[in-house]
Amino acid sequence: MEIVKALYDNHNRPINYLRLAVTDRCNLRCFYCMPEEGIHYLPKKELLTFEEIERLIRIVASLGISKIRLTGGEPFVRTDLMQLIRKIVATEGIKSLHLTTNGILTVPHITELKELGIASINLSLDTLDRERFKIITRRDEFDATWQTLQQLIASKIPVKINAVVMEGKNTDDLIPMVELTRHHPISVRFIEEMPFNGEGNHYPQLTWTYKKILSWIQQHYPNLEKMKDEPHTTSYSYKVPGFQGDVGVIAAFSRTFCGTCNRIRVTAQGVLKTCLYDDGVLNIKELMRSGVSDEAIKFELQKAFAARPKDGFEAELQRKNKSVHESMSTIGG
Repeated sequence: MEIVKALYDNHNRPINYLRLAVTDRCNLRCFYCMPEEGIHYLPKKELLTFEEIERLIRIVASLGISKIRLTGGEPFVRTDLMQLIRKIVATEGIKSLHLTTNGILTVPHITELKELGIASINLSLDTLDRERFKIITRRDEFDATWQTLQQLIASKIPVKINAVVMEGKNTDDLIPMVELTRHHPISVRFIEEMPFNGEGNHYPQLTWTYKKILSWIQQHYPNLEKMKDEPHTTSYSYKVPGFQGDVGVIAAFSRTFCGTCNRIRVTAQGVLKTCLYDDGVLNIKELMRSGVSDEAIKFELQKAFAARPKDGFEAELQRKNKSVHESMSTIGG
């Protein structure tokens, strides 16, 4: 397979990172991700099969995608996820495989994930309080997620905690979560809440912006130091001197990082999103099931990359459905 060395969009941004949702199903019902009831999961036939996912990854790898992140829903809800992971890490051109999970079903697989060389795991954990966890996720599963965190730290798999900051829900957890980085070499990343919860915006305006989150942390840690941000990162990174880990703040709603965005998304239904805020620009699943060749799919992908919006605000304006009401579980986290 011939590998393209570098792939760029129409704004001269490199594209080398695919976030791929392997399912729209989840074993939690997080406040910021989906409504408590009324989620209509897609029939299995509407989702990409593992064979189609493997084909897609081979195609995008040949175009220059070298980093894959598996998301959901919750990836481990899908049967035989580990079988897919084994195939992906063996795919020519894929240099790193990452995983985002809520940790509830993860512990039995940590040893093999380590052996397979998983590059990092993002653990969704919005609070360190069991009761608040139950309120936010609408499920009583804190212990399982906490056990996963402990096991990941022990295994020395690089870990990032993703915590969505929600007014009236978990702002009391910000400082305790920063404290996790005192004795553990982990990253805790605080994320602005977005409207992808199946209901639209929860608030007339976002109060806990990335600036307010950072200001709150700095009030408690006046010696907080700015770290050098990695290329294409979505996170502004900081460190408390003497702490083993670090802290990040992600302006997911403010969208300040679009100018260096190197990622694309494919939903569990096989729909390409060149921006989180668009409503889908190419149905890859339909192309595959129509019997077209890999070269034809590559052509359509490159066409989509050449018409990419410059930022999330432009993508939102170009939506066919102007209001944002998707659930993050259907988009892919």
